[in-house]
Amino acid sequence: MSLSILAIKDPMFSSGQLIFAAVFFVAFVILIYFMYGKDKLLHRKNYKGVKWILLGFLAFFLLLLAIKFGLKQ
Repeated sequence: MSLSILAIKDPMFSSGQLIFAAVFFVAFVILIYFMYGKDKLLHRKNYKGVKWILLGFLAFFLLLLAIKFGLKQ
């Protein structure tokens, strides 16, 4: 018995649907890439200090974990 996808007797999707899905996915990824590139400068300007906020949240979370496991002992 072959494990090939083409060996399935009653496939869920036709070959045309699979081709459409593949083309749609590739086009979607390309479109997202170009849209992000267009907005890159705007994001850099508007979200300048977001790294520090993320670092603060991570530090706070690690502090809570340290307190939780420190008090168990």
